[in-house]
Amino acid sequence: MALHLSWVFVFGILGNAVSFMVSLAPLPTFYQIYKKKTSEGFQSIPYVVSLFSAMLWIYYALLKKDAIFLITINTFCVFIQTFYIVTYFYYGPKKEKVTLSLHPSITSQHIYIYIYSLYISDSNTLKWVNLQIVTVKLMLLFNVFGFGVIFLATYFLKNPSLRLLILGYICMAFALAVFVAPLAIVVRITHQFLS
Repeated sequence: MALHLSWVFVFGILGNAVSFMVSLAPLPTFYQIYKKKTSEGFQSIPYVVSLFSAMLWIYYALLKKDAIFLITINTFCVFIQTFYIVTYFYYGPKKEKVTLSLHPSITSQHIYIYIYSLYISDSNTLKWVNLQIVTVKLMLLFNVFGFGVIFLATYFLKNPSLRLLILGYICMAFALAVFVAPLAIVVRITHQFLS
């Protein structure tokens, strides 16, 4: 039993170290934003979704009990993602020109714009979009409404093991979205390089 606990501890420390480094990975981007005094060209959705994911993991850890590693790293992630979002707001342009395209090679910019299609009427024109307002709407959608729905749907389940199972799957889905999303940029750059 002691050997099992020591492996849990070792992998908990390793997981926290890796997650800590991943959380700090956007710092060069935000240093660039600070130097240029604008967040133009950068998107806020990865940080909003990452904040949502960290909130879900904290909720999961509080229900699971004895999950101190999940609580510590995700509390740090909540603070760092909040810092990123505040920095994005502070240096964000009031309005930014974006174009919507139905091109077959979908890029992360297109995905970002498709999410905002509710706010733009014509899908093939150049429009001015207030990205700060859109970011607030996304935060309300994910971090308030989405979290609230997941909280209410899972908290009142009678079976605690079923609650943890369902919440664990939801957490894993959003964690994958957070960590796999940067690969879209790698695919885009590779595709551009090979073209």
